[in-house]
Amino acid sequence: MQADNIIIVGGGPVGSVLALALQQQGVEFTMLEVRAKGASHADKRALALSYGSRLILEKLGVWPTVEAKATAINTIHISQRGGLGRTKLNAAEHNQPALGYVLPYGELTKALDNALDTNRVMYEAEAIEIKPGEPFAQVVFNQLGEMKTLKNPLLVVADGGRSLGEIEGIERETKEYGHDALVSKVQTELPHNNIAYERFTPSGPMALLPNGERNFSLVWTGKKASIDELLSLDDKTFLHELHQAFGDRVGKFLSVEKRMSFPLKLSSLKPTTASHLAVIGNAAQTMHPVAGQGFNVGLRDAWTLAGLILSTPLQAIGSAEMLSQYSQQRKRDTRGGLVFTDLLVNVFSNNLIGVSSLRGLGLGFLEVVKPAKNVLVGKMSFGK
Repeated sequence: MQADNIIIVGGGPVGSVLALALQQQGVEFTMLEVRAKGASHADKRALALSYGSRLILEKLGVWPTVEAKATAINTIHISQRGGLGRTKLNAAEHNQPALGYVLPYGELTKALDNALDTNRVMYEAEAIEIKPGEPFAQVVFNQLGEMKTLKNPLLVVADGGRSLGEIEGIERETKEYGHDALVSKVQTELPHNNIAYERFTPSGPMALLPNGERNFSLVWTGKKASIDELLSLDDKTFLHELHQAFGDRVGKFLSVEKRMSFPLKLSSLKPTTASHLAVIGNAAQTMHPVAGQGFNVGLRDAWTLAGLILSTPLQAIGSAEMLSQYSQQRKRDTRGGLVFTDLLVNVFSNNLIGVSSLRGLGLGFLEVVKPAKNVLVGKMSFGK
């Protein structure tokens, strides 16, 4: 069947931000979501939102709904284990109310779902095949056991890469780090005071993000074998190991919730567009979680694409010219995020002789040179 509206594959935050931006301007769309309606609302995974992402949610009218559930990050403390040098980034110094926020995934998806016209969403619809082409791109999907097809001059894939497979004209470049990330939530003896900690260790970066009173979301990266060993420990032993790795800045670690892990990789599509097709968010680029760039880059993908759709004449939506404009507008941000996160991992996660001292000098330099801090905060907040 042929749809008269734009097709969005993926109903997570990135796809939903695109859909809501279009809905508020009267642009028709159909969104396919593999999960059942409301299935993601209980998901407590922590999302790290940049200040720029907050502004996007404010423009969509969603931020007031989730603000009370979000924990502000007013300061980011960056250090390295076993070496001198550290720096602090402070929101007030950069004229921002916060550097970022930590928000449960389910709270954001619930707010976006409640704002969307659910008559435009096809739930439990699993995309099987994505086909670019002229004059339409199309998606073949399975909804509750029935195979269906939709086609349109513009098809947007925003499902994190679940349905991509092989797409004509698009190649994926992937770098496996050989590391996993352990994620959980921990309670600490001391209050977090809205400080996020990024600590670089020889085995990999670890981050503590304030998430509720005296709670932090933990991201601890390292070689798969070491992460598997941490997963196997009882809670008391795990908390001891965490304290040994992190230090005393938040006092004792009192408790830990369920621990999970996932493999880390750097992955990107080249290009992110094909004939009448655009791929956005994690489906287009997957980054190391250091510095919390990936999700926020994806929201900026959606916001930029929505703006282009709204400014493009109806007959030109999905055209090669429009998709080329999208690629050019997003190239610097997405490429910069990939290079930035990869550089941080490579520079801060090794034990070569002399490197620790150089890292310390770099962190010390960053602490005293305000223009360098401005560049870093601009990158983290807005992708600039």
